[in-house]
Amino acid sequence: MSQAPINVLLVDDDITYAKLTQQHLTTFMGRRFNLLWKQAGNAALEELERNKKVDIVLTESHLPDMSGLELTRGIRERNIAVPIIFLTSEKDFRLAIEAMKTGAEEYLIKKETTDTILPRTILNILDRVELKRKIAEAERNRVIAERRTEAIRELIVAISHEFNNPLTAMKLTADAIARQQLPEQQQQLVSQISEMINLIEGKIRKLQNLGESK
Repeated sequence: MSQAPINVLLVDDDITYAKLTQQHLTTFMGRRFNLLWKQAGNAALEELERNKKVDIVLTESHLPDMSGLELTRGIRERNIAVPIIFLTSEKDFRLAIEAMKTGAEEYLIKKETTDTILPRTILNILDRVELKRKIAEAERNRVIAERRTEAIRELIVAISHEFNNPLTAMKLTADAIARQQLPEQQQQLVSQISEMINLIEGKIRKLQNLGESK
């Protein structure tokens, strides 16, 4: 079964670059692309809040109504979990660092986004983001499992403690009665009680060992 197309949101008021991006993003390595184009940051934010199928955002550093940094910050403040590629016309390493700090996944210079570099970068970023998501999910599952295990251990300790005190008292009482001169029928009954107490104690010890095991 063929994979779903990758929905790319381009935010740039340069129609020439939008057309060029459309040419670059058709198909690449068996993947298809759908390009959505917005000329301003606010329009892009509205699109992202409405359209939950956007897979990645390409944003120019200078937009008519805000900067690319402000757009990136706005996306992150809205908790929209979409990867962002920051686009600039010229090299600016300070801007690149600031973009990454703000939440962008990558920084590209427009004139270097050839027909292969741009789609390859998009695919690499989506793979990287998916890998980070799986790692984070595995870590969450590990923490949840550890917390559940610890809760079970605490429950076992509490249950064992609640059983041990009355069992000890019952055992002492049964031993004291067994030392008395009793009719055979009563001695058998006390013996049965002692066996049941010992059986319960064995179960409690197994439960304690289970709680202590790592």
